[in-house]
Amino acid sequence: HVSQMAGLCEAVAQLVEAGWQVVLVSSGAVGVGRQRLGLEGRPTSIAQKQALAAVGQGRLMRLYDDIFSTLGINCAQVLLTLENLAKESQYSRVKVTFEELFAMGVVPVVNENDTVAAGELKFGDNDTLSAQVACLVGAEWLFLLTDVDALYTANPQKDSSARPIRVVEDISGLDVDVGGSNSSYGTGGMTTKLTAARIASAGGCHTAICLSSEPRDVLKIVQGEPLGTVFKALPHRHMAKGRKRWILGVPSKGQIVLDDGALRAIMNKKSLFAAGVREVRGEWTRMEAVTLCTKQGTALAKGLSNLSSLELRDVQGCSTDDCREKWEAMDLDSDDVIHRGNIVLYEQILDSPQGSPDDPAFGAAHRARLGSAGSRGGAGQPAGERGGWEKGRGLQPGRMTAMSSPNLVRLEATPPVLPEKAPPVPQGLLQDAERALAEIQRRSEQPNPEAAAQGL
Repeated sequence: HVSQMAGLCEAVAQLVEAGWQVVLVSSGAVGVGRQRLGLEGRPTSIAQKQALAAVGQGRLMRLYDDIFSTLGINCAQVLLTLENLAKESQYSRVKVTFEELFAMGVVPVVNENDTVAAGELKFGDNDTLSAQVACLVGAEWLFLLTDVDALYTANPQKDSSARPIRVVEDISGLDVDVGGSNSSYGTGGMTTKLTAARIASAGGCHTAICLSSEPRDVLKIVQGEPLGTVFKALPHRHMAKGRKRWILGVPSKGQIVLDDGALRAIMNKKSLFAAGVREVRGEWTRMEAVTLCTKQGTALAKGLSNLSSLELRDVQGCSTDDCREKWEAMDLDSDDVIHRGNIVLYEQILDSPQGSPDDPAFGAAHRARLGSAGSRGGAGQPAGERGGWEKGRGLQPGRMTAMSSPNLVRLEATPPVLPEKAPPVPQGLLQDAERALAEIQRRSEQPNPEAAAQGL
């Protein structure tokens, strides 16, 4: 889909011209590899996916480089794996690399390194990857470009009464029917986009879902036009910062299901103790990341566990005094399962009401508190904080990170000083680029008689 790529790159060029710094998180290496080799259907094994990614990645990046060069923009390839973000030292080095690319006026094009990534390609749906990149670079906006124009109250293909949702103040209060993606060449659906929005929101990043066929809508949305669906970010005073921003990007190895008392404690920024653990799901070692959930499976936070899954199963539900000998045998510096400094909340709930977070009345109460306090961009929120975007008002240009199905965006409240502005896009340049790329593709698909004669 060269024309769609060209339209996306032209939109990026216009954003750069308007003063934005953009990261493009691009999917498609496996799909490009399939097309290049003329294969039908999805690959059925991990080895096939990784081999096709190896075939497609170079060609995908070549297309981006050709189009961006025609538009007067330099781009760079950044391949990431989960391990790169799981290790704090690698996370820091990747972040410094992005900062240098921004300083050089280069647009980073990010993709998962599918050829070497272990397990299924489940960074893996690019929605999660883009949200973690948004947290990594300190984005204020994440755009998830997809084949639907917004989040709907129900599946619009099945329910004629479905209506678009333009602004989501509190993602935990959503009650919508989401289905899988219909894209033949992508992975993930609306469910993964909601997960990405939760991660990005906790990192202080607005998230928007909009049409990949209309990439120019990105600039319109940040200017305040009511397009797509916007999930508001937590304000600056509540968003994850420093090491907690890194924890957001660490892959979760399992789940800890908490009782009501423990849930209230962590939502009020307290540590987690074994007495509040109801169930342990998955396997992990000490200081690996786990998701903290309600008994119904709702993810409320992520944290680094002081105990392995095996150790935690041995003491779950017990008070420290009741299993003192076991704690002493584990030789830990503290008696908490996860210290409050290593817990990142997806939803910041202040002065939590009594009751269970699984109780609808509890949810209504805490959402009312959030709305009245203005902590989701409401009337009580000071101007200039993240979360200050409103329909019809927008924000000033800054740094933007994007994802492709693609996804975009990183912006900052004050415009950055760019080393060099990209030249304006001349009228008709996009059409010239498309013709040039079509000729490149035609030539690359023709056999080379001289090379064949030489056995090359």
